Amino acid sequence: MKLTLYAVGSKMPSWVSQGFAEYSRRFPRDLSFNLVEIPAGKRGKNADISRILAKEGELLLAAIPKGNRIVTLEVEGQPWTTPKLAKQLESWQLDGRDVALLVGGPEGLAPACIKASEQKWSLSALTLPHPMVRILIAESLYRAWSVNTNHPYHRE
Repeated sequence: MKLTLYAVGSKMPSWVSQGFAEYSRRFPRDLSFNLVEIPAGKRGKNADISRILAKEGELLLAAIPKGNRIVTLEVEGQPWTTPKLAKQLESWQLDGRDVALLVGGPEGLAPACIKASEQKWSLSALTLPHPMVRILIAESLYRAWSVNTNHPYHRE
């Protein structure tokens, strides 16, 4: 199974790229974790935000291979503890489909992305910086995998 994070935004600071790369490289071959960046629309003084959101949504959905389980990251989503996320990860693995995790831009996700999702996950009730979210997702999923495989990382 493949986990892929589809995130709006590119040109992240090096600490973000390094942090994400550190956790993604730790995943085993049979559970790879990758990142696909979607360019953010230009936001200016008089930007049409709904049009920008819709375009970002189109690009996100077009990048996801058919048949993937779509999980959106939203403030209104389900807050999962580490044990709950571990069970969720196990469930996804048993399902056999690849998982596409979607993170929107500054205004969130397009309605089309939310409609396409099978599950909604909330990392926090707080609004988190999008660059940091990439690392939090990678670490959380790696920790969930370590719980499921009795890897010592979870106990550190």
